[in-house]
Amino acid sequence: MHLVLASTSPYRRMLLERLELPFDTAAPDVDESPLPGEHPAQTAERLSADKARAVAHHHPSALIIGSDQVAYMGATRFGKPGTVERAVDQLRRMQGRTVVFHTGLALFNARTGHTQIRGVPTQVRFRSLDDAEIERYVHREQPLDCAGSAKVEGLGITLLEALSGDDPTALIGLPLIALSDLLRAEGIALP
Repeated sequence: MHLVLASTSPYRRMLLERLELPFDTAAPDVDESPLPGEHPAQTAERLSADKARAVAHHHPSALIIGSDQVAYMGATRFGKPGTVERAVDQLRRMQGRTVVFHTGLALFNARTGHTQIRGVPTQVRFRSLDDAEIERYVHREQPLDCAGSAKVEGLGITLLEALSGDDPTALIGLPLIALSDLLRAEGIALP
């Protein structure tokens, strides 16, 4: 069955390539705003399914993978900062604290209409950081498209004291352990 990654993220593409399955990518057009009263984990899971379904009209017989990540600490959400100033502000607020990065994953079978959804949380403890460290990191890494400004596949790993979760690839944006389970449930053979 044809496999499609509903994402233009180079990080998710690189992760999916590790499974050595042929796939295409497609850009989903989805409003990523949280719904009123929606918990951040619910937002990530809903958006992962929305992204997968959004590209189904172009791939009516494919298995479509959607993923989304929301970082939060208590009631505070940390989205993609978009600007250097917001990235610096996010990291200042997260330094020395634990933040949950909840990655939503969906596998949509466009042929049957069946959707499997998983949520994979990762607790991340940031080191105590001074302003100079934060500004150097943001200037060098430019993490403007990463939830919580923490590009852990690059220099962002140096900002962390510890992390805890079931799938290390979830923090980068595509939980491969969970995805492997979902693909097997759809009859895709993996090693």
